[in-house]
Amino acid sequence: MTSPQVAAPGPASSSLDLGGRTALVTGAAGGIGRACALRLAAAGAKVRAVDRDAAGLETLAGSAAGLPGSVEPYVLDLTDLDAAELAAAGTDVLVNNAGLQRVAPLEEFPPDVFHTVLAVMLEAPFRLIRGALPHMYGQGWGRIVNVSSVHGLRASAYKSAYVAAKHGLEGLSKTAALEGAPHGVTSNCVNPAYVRTPLVQRQLADQARTHGVPEERVLADVLLRDSAVKRLIEPEEVAEAVAYLCGPQASFVTGTSLVLDGGWTAH
Repeated sequence: MTSPQVAAPGPASSSLDLGGRTALVTGAAGGIGRACALRLAAAGAKVRAVDRDAAGLETLAGSAAGLPGSVEPYVLDLTDLDAAELAAAGTDVLVNNAGLQRVAPLEEFPPDVFHTVLAVMLEAPFRLIRGALPHMYGQGWGRIVNVSSVHGLRASAYKSAYVAAKHGLEGLSKTAALEGAPHGVTSNCVNPAYVRTPLVQRQLADQARTHGVPEERVLADVLLRDSAVKRLIEPEEVAEAVAYLCGPQASFVTGTSLVLDGGWTAH
């Protein structure tokens, strides 16, 4: 099954103005992170683009040329938690997006991979939030957007680390919302289903092997099985949801999850 593509919104498709603001986006070299970095730069933000992929960040910076804002490549491995916290200093908008996936049964799941997934997808967001809050609190304004997943609300077999990390991120986000509200800081999750990214593409072979189905059937029979809308989400669609949560129209939206799952959780 080939997933139909839709016309993705452009990076400046609404009037969000982040001029004078600094945004930090993790996992910015590709996929959702890249789309978020370009969207926020289109809104005028100076984007600190964090990833361990130096070449990907340079390509991103080139793509941002001519936008009202800018993209500053920031090469960092998020397993260096102290460095992650330092990188967030002075941030007005924080987008915790970086993630990784491993598909395997619990009894075969490598403990070191489980540890790394939680470090990158839960501990690092905690440290980044911790590093960003003093500046946000000091100015009485801040936006934290955590790119969670439908797997932050639902579980799937064979994804123990990813599901655990995303469920933890949901709780962290809500705690940040409660603590940040008196200081003008909102914290929310964005919860997409499967997005057309390299992370999803790399899952196809693992899913085929684990579920015992041909790789060409994984998209229809596994990934899109529970979705009412039978297509992948485009990264730009997720970036628009992130942008919405950064705008003045969302100032009363905090401690919640914005679900973009094609009807998955409607079951």
